[in-house]
Amino acid sequence: MKPVIITADSTVDLSQDLIDRYDIRIIPLTIQLGDESFLDGLQFTPADMYARYHKDGLLPKTSAPNTRDFVHFFRPLLEAGYEIVHLDISSELSNSFNAARLAAQDLEGVYLVDSRMLSTGIGLLAIEGAECRDRGMSAADIAAHLTSLTGKVSTSFVLDTLEFMWKGGRCTGVAALGANLLKIKPALEMHDGRLMIYKKYRGRTEKVYRQYISERLAGKSIRPGHIFLTESGEIDPAVVEELTAYVKELSGAKEVHHTIAGCTISSHCGPRCLGVLFIEE
Repeated sequence: MKPVIITADSTVDLSQDLIDRYDIRIIPLTIQLGDESFLDGLQFTPADMYARYHKDGLLPKTSAPNTRDFVHFFRPLLEAGYEIVHLDISSELSNSFNAARLAAQDLEGVYLVDSRMLSTGIGLLAIEGAECRDRGMSAADIAAHLTSLTGKVSTSFVLDTLEFMWKGGRCTGVAALGANLLKIKPALEMHDGRLMIYKKYRGRTEKVYRQYISERLAGKSIRPGHIFLTESGEIDPAVVEELTAYVKELSGAKEVHHTIAGCTISSHCGPRCLGVLFIEE
């Protein structure tokens, strides 16, 4: 049996420590800002993006790797003797999975998983895949196992502002203004591969974070290995530290990973967005 490598596109939003620890290879999406192009997570960070937005009002556009990009990404790994299990952002949200599928048609040994998720919802599956690899599972079996888990991944976020969704054309200016005036914090979750608003919180942001976390974890049978507390940047580190401890207290998780989403995700949700993501039993 050939050795297995786990790969994912950059919307996986894993920290470099976790990428190194689990030996996960990443293909970046492209961030387009005016006439400039950057590789997500490699050449451009959310902090860079917010700085540019505050300076000139520009929000980036994002584009998935094309079929040629995926061929160039997969081929050296296959030539090195690996079989590949590759994860992409939900096919309902991006063309990334379809481009990977077209690339894989002419390559033997690439097994694709449509995560039906985004951000560290994909990251949870990538880590699961790496742990399965380390237990000796084949690429085909890992891909089948991860596909069976996609419906058990809980991916949700609470927004601090609708400004970026408004500027990106994903909600009306009236909705954004009304939400800000009423201090409404929409909460979104992945359902059938798409993001849906499931609740609207009101009040001070730090209080909303705790309420959101407690409600997401309450009464859930959570796999104890890994939980992610993922933010889009600009949350006070002291608040993050407190919330990380709170998640561990409520969930009993062995590891609670704090990560900052890349530009692809952060450009849509704006700063101070927070999510708690886990796999249910």
